[in-house]
Amino acid sequence: TIYAQLKNKKDRPPLDQTLREMRAAVAKIPGIQVFINPQQSLRFGGRQTASQYQLIIQALNADLTNQWANKMLQEMRKDPRFTDVTTDAQYNALQANIVVDTEKAAAYGINNNLLRTTLEEAFSDYAAAQIQSTGDSYDVIIEYDANQPWDDQKLSRIHVTSSKGDQVPLSAFAHIERNTGPVTINQTGQLVSTTVSFNLPAGEALGDATAQIEQIKKDINMPADVFTSYGGTAQIFQQSQGSTPYLILAAVLTIYVVLGVLYESFIHPLTILSGLPAAALGALLALKVFGFDLSIIALIGLLMLIGIVKKNAIMMIDVALETLRSSSGMSPAEAIHEACVRRFRPIMMTTFCALLGALPIAVGGGASSELRQPLGIAVVGGLVVSQILTLFITPVIFLEMNRLNDFLGRFGRRKDEDQHRKETPTAIAAE
Repeated sequence: TIYAQLKNKKDRPPLDQTLREMRAAVAKIPGIQVFINPQQSLRFGGRQTASQYQLIIQALNADLTNQWANKMLQEMRKDPRFTDVTTDAQYNALQANIVVDTEKAAAYGINNNLLRTTLEEAFSDYAAAQIQSTGDSYDVIIEYDANQPWDDQKLSRIHVTSSKGDQVPLSAFAHIERNTGPVTINQTGQLVSTTVSFNLPAGEALGDATAQIEQIKKDINMPADVFTSYGGTAQIFQQSQGSTPYLILAAVLTIYVVLGVLYESFIHPLTILSGLPAAALGALLALKVFGFDLSIIALIGLLMLIGIVKKNAIMMIDVALETLRSSSGMSPAEAIHEACVRRFRPIMMTTFCALLGALPIAVGGGASSELRQPLGIAVVGGLVVSQILTLFITPVIFLEMNRLNDFLGRFGRRKDEDQHRKETPTAIAAE
């Protein structure tokens, strides 16, 4: 692995262009395969692979796993939506396979369990006994010399104790075959797995890439007993697609309940929450204008906006309601106008503080700044649009919600009066 530190942004092209030029340059070198991956300051688990995104393929046996992993690898390499496609399966380890003649083995009284036990005792750390001493215990390990070089003839001279008690050499009922196998055997959830890792070219969204992977699985007719899942950043993205709407809904409901208890109203919390769509619209527009995808980092910025943008409406509504309670002769329109005048400066100061705090992230500076920019762009875009719109929309929504609150109040009082009139004649007749 070679790590290279890029020059400052002002002395080089953008990161995507730099990676594209580096891939094109090293592709001209014959005999090597290079994978270029920017190092992120924020990682989301997964294995350490040559590329950023991970597709995990599993099956009930290793041969089936490797077969379909290779098919996915070849198809993804043909697709221009993916770059640096590689796999963690390396089949260049020399291995010795013991091929057993079952009829001869049965004649000698040797079964698979006896052979497996003999080999495990010989080549693995098998504890044959345990020595107990004062306060300590020691395992007695019986094995062949680990520094001894092994060849086919030495392996054939290994003796196996048969069920009859005879010492039978391995060459009497088996022979050795040499071939290549995997360097490592990876497992995920107790199943053999192969990880296909990949990067995305500039402008390609992760959501489109995962959709294309599902299409490739259909095109190659991947069977039902071969399972696929995502790891690392791709796994978090897949999970967020299903869970993020529920998280946002839960956050909004929690805020609504807290504001309802604070203002003792079911109506006015809706006025405060009315600024959230403007913030989401601003964040999405900013990401679209500057060419960023709705990534995990950008979603974090959207979640931050839920807690930031509602403070404008809180400051206005709080003052307006307090003014209505203290000044009985003031109309709702006059109260919200008074609140806007009194709270305009604090609203602008707090918004500019949040805006200036996120601006350095949005502008980008320093190492790996391109990877953090979507968060800053989303926050700045959401703050700007919500600040412009809520100053004008919130007073209007407050007045309409206040009319709705008065209507519901009158409707409730009228219903109580009708109920009271129905009960009064019954009470007189009873007397």
